[in-house]
Amino acid sequence: MDLRRWQQTIIDDFPSILASYKRFILKAPTGAGKTVLAREIIDRFYTGKKVLVLCHRLVLLDQLQSALSKGRRVKTLKVSDKGEAFTDYDILLSTSMRARDVLEDAIPKADLVIVDEAHRVSPNGSGYRRIIDLFRDQGKQDAHFMGLTASPERRTGDQRDQLSLAFDAIIDCADIQDLINEGILVKPRYRPHFVHDLDLDDIDVSSGEFPVSRLTDEIIKSSMLDYATHAYLEERAALGATPVSAWFCPDIRVAEITEERLREIGISTAIITAGTPLRERRRILAGHDKGDIEALVSVGVLTEGWDNPECNIIVHMRPTLSKVLWGQSVGRGLRSSPEKKECVIIDVSSNWTTFGPVEKLKWMLWSPPRSYLQFQNRFNWIGQQQDDEEQPETYLLCKNDISKGRPCSHIYRKGDTDGDACPVCGKYSAIDIYKERRLDLTFNDNKLHRIFFSRVPEIYDGLNVSVWNSLADSAWRTANEKEIAYLLFCEAFVRSSPESAESESQYWEETLRTEAEVRRELIANGREVARQMEFNLGWIADGLDTRREVRTLQANYGAAIVGPVLNELDRGDCETKYQRAIKITERIVTLGCSKDDDLPYFNARDIEEIGI
Repeated sequence: MDLRRWQQTIIDDFPSILASYKRFILKAPTGAGKTVLAREIIDRFYTGKKVLVLCHRLVLLDQLQSALSKGRRVKTLKVSDKGEAFTDYDILLSTSMRARDVLEDAIPKADLVIVDEAHRVSPNGSGYRRIIDLFRDQGKQDAHFMGLTASPERRTGDQRDQLSLAFDAIIDCADIQDLINEGILVKPRYRPHFVHDLDLDDIDVSSGEFPVSRLTDEIIKSSMLDYATHAYLEERAALGATPVSAWFCPDIRVAEITEERLREIGISTAIITAGTPLRERRRILAGHDKGDIEALVSVGVLTEGWDNPECNIIVHMRPTLSKVLWGQSVGRGLRSSPEKKECVIIDVSSNWTTFGPVEKLKWMLWSPPRSYLQFQNRFNWIGQQQDDEEQPETYLLCKNDISKGRPCSHIYRKGDTDGDACPVCGKYSAIDIYKERRLDLTFNDNKLHRIFFSRVPEIYDGLNVSVWNSLADSAWRTANEKEIAYLLFCEAFVRSSPESAESESQYWEETLRTEAEVRRELIANGREVARQMEFNLGWIADGLDTRREVRTLQANYGAAIVGPVLNELDRGDCETKYQRAIKITERIVTLGCSKDDDLPYFNARDIEEIGI
């Protein structure tokens, strides 16, 4: 069969990928064709070999069964199945929880284990932890563990539940913007509104997400549904095509209220949830595909395993701290169809202002503890755009009163319209979000970047370098936790490679190598780093600028070792070192460092064994 350009590139590179990595994720956007790629990989490289394909939902099993069965010996594992695996078939499909005895027999025999929607892999969960351990301990020496997903990241404070414990690398297969340019996906057009009376500030998010019950109470009390339906009716009328929409809600209460409102205004609607029986689900989805159901209102489903290329409006009504949830839900509307030019994304949940456009999202196999807290700031992404050194962007919030004290609240970029009039209501009554919401109180990487490249050369020029270089032991010995973070950053900057990475996997390979080098130096000198729940970029900035919490000894010693590097290398090389140093510092601070370290890329006992 004819492959898309990105698929052919991966097929051509696949032998090299197998030679470089044992456990890896192939990342491509929703709608790019990951299932087709998996089928081609099996046909090209695993004909007659044993392949285990895992996913977490029955609907995904159905899709995989349909995609892989033709011309291949395929079996879908049932809960009641027993006996040996791969008896009269080569490809076994299953969830991670089915017929455990058969799965445990299959993994040591498999030449390839494929995990669909790999961001669902929980290295600390009851299902996947057993599979990961079994593959590591009993898998074939030349077998591979391959994930497929559009969003390879788990936002969790549990450091035992990171994707980096299941996979070694992310292989970037396709970029959303490239696929839009090729016509495989359509362009998203965002219509974000800030719901002024939705109060999320006092909700406890220690679990890493807004608790659904509290979130639902606040949504029902607010005017979110008013904003959503008003925007939907406007976009529906202007669409120039038959409207086909998907609405994402946090729970059944919000979904039922939404369904009732939509039916009141004459829109055919149906609700689908994780508890909807499979037969009923298929009936509803078929109705949506045929156009009999205009608005599909969902709870906990549709973000994965559902595809209707005709869907041209997404309405997001679930505020979240999960970048994955945001990216997956928007991605469901981006599949192309013959008359579809774009997909309208109506966001009344502030996820666009929090995370940014899905085509610009970045993913990582590891996230530090409490990293989700940055997303409590519902204008997190907008603040970053304002602070961008090279291309700062200002966003406006329309305050025009459109209905009984309810402001328009549309969010748009300054300079996009004539006179900065609101593109939705046409009025000139907007405020600068950055100034109004005091977003500059949140310290971010853009600000640190600016301080670092301006202040270090100034400080270094005024130092007697030979004196400060001799104070390393004293600086480390007397450092408090925040000063240790500052010193770690300086050491990591000096040691990091200036070579830019060609891929995500190459970036992490080099970053972890340097992290191991820093850890080795710490342990060899009898230094340890206490694990902290969070890492604040402001600690580094303090050592370079205000020095309220980082004292002169530590601050000047750090500048003394960093200064020569800035003088010797060009700005591009220093930029690369800077970005790696930030990530290494964050990892060491939040994971800690001690003589008991036993990480995939660094074992402290090795230092003792070789006598360092």
